[in-house]
Amino acid sequence: MKLFDVYPRFDVELVKAEGVYLYDKKNRKYLDLYGGHGVISIGHSHLAYTAMLKQQMEKMIFYSNSAQLPVQERFAEKLTTFSGYPDYSVFLCNSGAEAVENALKVASFHTGKKRVIAFRGSFHGRTAAALAVTDNPALQAPLNTTHFPVDFLPLNNFSLLDEAVRQQDVSAIIVEGIQGVGGLDAPSEKFLQHLASVSHQKGIVLILDEIQSGYGRTGQFFAHQHAGIRPDIITMAKGMGNGFPVAGLLIHPRFEARQGMLGTTFGGNPLACAAGLAVLQVMQQERLMENVGEVNRYLVPALESITSVKRVKGKGLMLGVEFDFPIKTIREKLLYEYHIFTGSSSNPNLLRILPPLSIKKEQIGIFPAALQKVLIDKK
Repeated sequence: MKLFDVYPRFDVELVKAEGVYLYDKKNRKYLDLYGGHGVISIGHSHLAYTAMLKQQMEKMIFYSNSAQLPVQERFAEKLTTFSGYPDYSVFLCNSGAEAVENALKVASFHTGKKRVIAFRGSFHGRTAAALAVTDNPALQAPLNTTHFPVDFLPLNNFSLLDEAVRQQDVSAIIVEGIQGVGGLDAPSEKFLQHLASVSHQKGIVLILDEIQSGYGRTGQFFAHQHAGIRPDIITMAKGMGNGFPVAGLLIHPRFEARQGMLGTTFGGNPLACAAGLAVLQVMQQERLMENVGEVNRYLVPALESITSVKRVKGKGLMLGVEFDFPIKTIREKLLYEYHIFTGSSSNPNLLRILPPLSIKKEQIGIFPAALQKVLIDKK
């Protein structure tokens, strides 16, 4: 039996990971500046994280949501408090796409409407509703082409947004704090503030997709907090479990829950909640959001000083290094010659950087130097 071959893979066989490093079968060390799509938040195999998972495994690995699970309550309380949303409630699930599905569903239940406003370049997941608000028709199978109405607008276009919300059937507006797959484009702070204002005035649910841009990656817990707004629903995943599948949504207190409205078998299971608790505790104890700011202030000027770099996009440790030419060869050379993992996006000219939030300046310092050498070799 073989794997269904849907992933483009590098010819690197990984067998171990520790901190900000990965190791292949020949024990070669690689600097991880991609974190498996931004999933690794506190570092690979963090001792406090693995200890908490082991402790929970010895007590109970799984039970469904048909019984009360104290670790779930502890996780929810820690999450809402530390994120700055102590009055919001939490629905826990397993993946970012599932979080988006549930967010859109809650919005539609609440408003009784079904039209959604999304944005060009968006990526919200590969399940049915999430795919409908993802701006990439190539990902849609024939059965995905019949769905609820969606308007895709350009980011930061105030007039087109105002025109779109004049329709009386808009249930939700969904926007990423910073676009990941789309290439690190982002709503401006003023545009986010306008979205929040318009949504409130029109009775539209504002959903902030913070699946990649959340959990401390930008130096705030969520990227939208730089704009000082409070969305109605916030979706989370990726860095939430440091590699263990955990996702969820934060939901404004005015949304009324009823039994059977949402459901999940594995969401909020004891191991997932233990992983989530460990991540939050490490983030707090090691002041990782402050570290994000320190590393950003070192890294961005170093990258901007490289002549071939067109611009550096993003915030914190969710960065895109853009060039006037495709980065495919650069990315391969960084991996095979300098042992540095980086990411790509739908923008073929952009290197995506999503290291663990625990990375230090002296660790990431080899990246600008290696990039400079690769670019010189390219010439």
